[in-house]
Amino acid sequence: MKKLFFLIIISAGFLSAQNQNNSEITSEEILDHIKYLSSDELEGRMTGTDALYKAAEFLSDEFDNYGLKPFFGSDYFQEFPFMEKLELGVNDFSYEIGAEKSESFSYEVEKDFIPLSFTDNQNVVGNFAFAGYGISAKELNYDDYANIDVKDKIVIVFRNHPDTKSPHSKFEQYASLRYKTTNARDKGAKGIIFINTMDKADDPLVSFKYDNAAKISGIAAISLKRKALNFIPLDELQSEIDSTLTPKSYEDPTKNYTLIISTEVKEVEGKSINVGAYIEPKNDKFPNEYLVIGAHFDHLGWGEQNSLYMGKEPMIHNGADDNASGTTGLLELAEKLSSIKDKLNRKIIFIAFSGEELGLLGSSYVVNHFPIPIENVITMINMDMIGRLNDKNDLIIYGTGTSSKWKNILDDKNDYDFNLTFNDEGFGPSDHSSFYGMKIPVLFFFTGTHGDYHKPSDDADKINSAGEEKLLKYVYDVALTIVNADEKPDYISVARKDTGKMTGTKVYVGTVPDFAGDVDGYKLGGVTDGSPAAKAGLKAGDIIIKFGDKKISNIYDFTYALGNYVPGNKVNVLVKRGTEELTVEIELGSR
Repeated sequence: MKKLFFLIIISAGFLSAQNQNNSEITSEEILDHIKYLSSDELEGRMTGTDALYKAAEFLSDEFDNYGLKPFFGSDYFQEFPFMEKLELGVNDFSYEIGAEKSESFSYEVEKDFIPLSFTDNQNVVGNFAFAGYGISAKELNYDDYANIDVKDKIVIVFRNHPDTKSPHSKFEQYASLRYKTTNARDKGAKGIIFINTMDKADDPLVSFKYDNAAKISGIAAISLKRKALNFIPLDELQSEIDSTLTPKSYEDPTKNYTLIISTEVKEVEGKSINVGAYIEPKNDKFPNEYLVIGAHFDHLGWGEQNSLYMGKEPMIHNGADDNASGTTGLLELAEKLSSIKDKLNRKIIFIAFSGEELGLLGSSYVVNHFPIPIENVITMINMDMIGRLNDKNDLIIYGTGTSSKWKNILDDKNDYDFNLTFNDEGFGPSDHSSFYGMKIPVLFFFTGTHGDYHKPSDDADKINSAGEEKLLKYVYDVALTIVNADEKPDYISVARKDTGKMTGTKVYVGTVPDFAGDVDGYKLGGVTDGSPAAKAGLKAGDIIIKFGDKKISNIYDFTYALGNYVPGNKVNVLVKRGTEELTVEIELGSR
């Protein structure tokens, strides 16, 4: 916690928010909180930064002012490790010509080539094979690897796909660099070189940035300038492939060229923080049952990752709606509910998560390091982007199928003329998903996306504070009903639709990813009851390392592997459970 001890908050916005606190939910206080949380002072609250820790201090002080108790032992804070950034180590690319290696050419990292963020750290030497766009697509009757043997070779492939003139080309789903790298590795290649096909004059390299997933093991992957491969007629080959949609792959017929690649990408671990507090009711009728209300308070910082901003000048992504609005909702509800603690029958826990934008990191850590038995949590209510209620009063609520109680409660308490849209699924792209994986009923409140999503323009002046006041009063009514009910809500398993992206095949397995799992494989955060995965005996914590004949290093590998199957297929899956490896057979289902 040492960062916190050295952070001193002197902020007019912070002081103003403190001075306006009162027990009622008001639009004025909502806007005041959002203005501070989305101010330039907090620099977009990027996970692990000093600015995020400053925001955490603000939240803990507010909880303390409301009379809430620290949830993490004697502390409001829970630190957790995460993969903060990537750094380049020693990287080299060169090639030699002739049996006597009479000529050699070396190139400069970041100028002529760059390792891909997901490359394995490898030293590889081999002959080359040109493999077109690196695509194998049975449904399109197209395979760049059909007539070549790339085992132990370094393959050279184009980025993008050959049908870019078609706006809705089926080739688009095969353009991912991760897919192409996995495909090359599975064909036996030990290295892959990507060549740009657009903007040939500037010839930009692939951006070196973390994509929130583990590296692809067993293969070196780099992006290289076209000029370095002047011994291959790249322009002619690209033109022929694009015009005919027919592969033009070949192996080096002379075996004169020996390519040498060294890749080293270092993962730098950082620390970030969750903030948690709880209300101890005066009438604790159900002492071992808890309601959790949560929201993530991190955002994108200066837009280093996941930004949709297209400008070249770095800008702060303040995240007023995403998710200063939900964080403010957390504060307002904590203050209001704390003021009626003599009318509560259960404890209420309030948690502000960080790491959501990087893959639910904070909430995943919380549920796996919960200070009390996680099974004592009866419900999790999540708020993410609740500040832009439109004129039609459209409110989207996810998780409505996760308990038989929800729809009746939500309809009964809708005294605010909301136009409600229900989505039954408990898994989704926000922090409630981590709790649902622990078999906890969830509700997720959301006013919808908009044109400022993940852009610097998501600012406080666009917040509908009156709309958020109305929404929070609704959430308050729902939460109060749950916390004072004579019976806790039942839990219902709603199938999660994981599918094979590469073919569009509607294959259903029923696995839930653990995005915080830094492992070589696909780690499961949970398994849907009654799903093919559950029937095969898979469970939370398992790591899938092989699916059929495909090695699995990360969630992308798993998704691509699914694309090779159809519902009804039976697949042998190699799983690591603790220190043991076991093989299970999964009969794939359908949506």
